[in-house]
Amino acid sequence: MTPPHLAGHPPAASQQAIVDAALLMLQQMGLSPGDLVTAPRDRPPVPTFAEYVPVVSAAVTDGTRRAVTDDRLAEICQAAATGGDDPELDTLLLRLHTETACRRGGALALRPDDLDSGQCLIRLREKGETVRWQPVSPTLMARLIEHGQERHAPPGGQLLRYRNGQPITSRRYDGLWLRIGRVLPWVRTQQISMHWIRHTTLTWVERNFGYAVARAYAGHTDRGSDAGATTTYVRATPSEVATALSSLTGEPHPLSMPQGGSAW
Repeated sequence: MTPPHLAGHPPAASQQAIVDAALLMLQQMGLSPGDLVTAPRDRPPVPTFAEYVPVVSAAVTDGTRRAVTDDRLAEICQAAATGGDDPELDTLLLRLHTETACRRGGALALRPDDLDSGQCLIRLREKGETVRWQPVSPTLMARLIEHGQERHAPPGGQLLRYRNGQPITSRRYDGLWLRIGRVLPWVRTQQISMHWIRHTTLTWVERNFGYAVARAYAGHTDRGSDAGATTTYVRATPSEVATALSSLTGEPHPLSMPQGGSAW
């Protein structure tokens, strides 16, 4: 059953529904409007975006910064959800990249046939002809399925589509960031892109779950430039990746380890 906040809405309520979905996503990542103006409240044992990103941001210079701070991530999501000709699509793109840290090419290659709803996994095809199954939250899985159905994506065709049923291209990403940059000048100045979102998520995973899990989460392989001297011995299991995702989103995942559990 599709969760109530993902169900269809009449045109008059569509904009509010998108805003509500964006706020829900921020809440699941440990953020709330109050976090941006008040002292931090008690946090769960695993740090949230609101805790770790300012530390990362302070540790790097303007010329090397690739992680988006908590308040600015909230601004990006709000700008995507409240403007443009298809905020539902733009919000879905942001959530997909935030949860999975996938590359743009991986998202564009996604097909309805690549959605394993039973295990909450999506099949990503990315650079170097790599293919992997990436965990996603039940909420994102439901929204991806609904998107494909609403926009008449064929099982073997591209999943992400415009309202008229035409597949999106890389130009949608360019237009999205241009639009957000008009609302948020710092986005244009710093040339924020989905790669920054990917880096932000992977930094959080590495800081809280270690190098091996971050590599697996990123889709790195043991071939070519992705390989390090110790990668043969340092590998994360799919269960560990799912556990990191579950911690990030605040939603249970079918493959995640029980709290306090071990992959061994």
